[in-house]
Amino acid sequence: MAAADQDTLRKLPSVDEVLRDLAGLRCPHPLLVSLVRRQIDAAREKLRATGAAGDIRQAVAEAVAALRAPSLKRVINATGVVLHTNLGRAPLPGFSPIYGYSNLEYGLDTGRRGRRDTHVSSLLEHLTGKPGIAVNNNAAATYLVLNELAPGGEVIVSRGELIEIGDGFRIPDIMARSGAVLREVGTTNRTGIADYRNAISERTRLIMRVHPSNFHISGFTGKPELAELAALAREYRIPLYEDLGSGCVADLRPFGITEPLVAASLEAGVNVVSFSGDKLLGGPQAGLICGDKDRIERIRRNPMFRAMRLDKLITQALEVTLRHLLFEEWEAIPALRMIRTSAAELQGRAQRLAQRIPGAEVMEGASVVGGGSTPDQKLPSWVVAIPGSAVRIEAALRGGDPPVIARIENDRLLLDLRCVPEWEEEDLLAAIKRAT
Repeated sequence: MAAADQDTLRKLPSVDEVLRDLAGLRCPHPLLVSLVRRQIDAAREKLRATGAAGDIRQAVAEAVAALRAPSLKRVINATGVVLHTNLGRAPLPGFSPIYGYSNLEYGLDTGRRGRRDTHVSSLLEHLTGKPGIAVNNNAAATYLVLNELAPGGEVIVSRGELIEIGDGFRIPDIMARSGAVLREVGTTNRTGIADYRNAISERTRLIMRVHPSNFHISGFTGKPELAELAALAREYRIPLYEDLGSGCVADLRPFGITEPLVAASLEAGVNVVSFSGDKLLGGPQAGLICGDKDRIERIRRNPMFRAMRLDKLITQALEVTLRHLLFEEWEAIPALRMIRTSAAELQGRAQRLAQRIPGAEVMEGASVVGGGSTPDQKLPSWVVAIPGSAVRIEAALRGGDPPVIARIENDRLLLDLRCVPEWEEEDLLAAIKRAT
């Protein structure tokens, strides 16, 4: 580097100089020192690369402001995807977190230590007809069931059900980590009861059924009915476990969504089922395990249960959700309310919104449940098409406050109001006006 360049580098302010200039900035001194040093180092690299260092003091002030601003924030979901994985899946039912202490693990009737899962276990039993417990997600639930019921033994699974549940998590990998040994049967598209029967040996500890909630195979396919598989399991005194994934408790067939019900699986003779809390259940992220009392107790006593248990906030959110489900208060659960919203209601809302946006057009469209649930099943909807550059407006909406997440189809920006509650419409309209 030339001597002149070295001289330029030496002209960068010292840490003490920047600190004096920023004396009025509200920030703990150790953190401010760290940020100043980081920005001086960044300016030095930028100076070497481009010949311009930039405003170090402004960069530090912006870094402090960025640290003060919450990273997790409310967004308006105008995509029409109800269980949007990137937006937190099921929006939570309204509840007020308990401030201060709570009876999380305290029996108010006995004055002694209690179990934290009692707050949800009785509700689960009323909903499904079987005892239940909860852990932090369905992958954890799957691991826990396998680790307790089949360590070192074989678990029979159809090849067509060896699915990937998202972000690289695959059933065979979870099974291997649990200590169970995978015994594949059948083919990708067809597995018969004889395939399961022929695979049973003295090493078999579990028969596992996995509901393919995030994909659909059609055509020349076949698999045993649950009752048939349950009868085989009873014949050989082997427990039958079903990973239901999406966890549908309410019957959504009248609204165009066909998913197996948890209670139906248990009634068919499945010994243990697991499913997610933040999909079609409509609650927080959780993994719920229901089934035979003795097996649920065994799973609860597994040492890994404590590592995977719910904290007090999720426990409260899950309790609120389960109670709404038990009393069939569907409108109180946002995800179920959105799924149950009719196309006619959405058309009326879309038309009223479009009337307030110059050049907007109302079109027939379709929403989806999403979140790894109900593949190939769509919900009739109506959308508002916004005139102008779709890419530019989408970016402006996404960068607003609150951010609005929309979708682009055929070079047009579309707003689907299925996932936008009416109380958010004014915020949505203001965001559109700013972005256009």
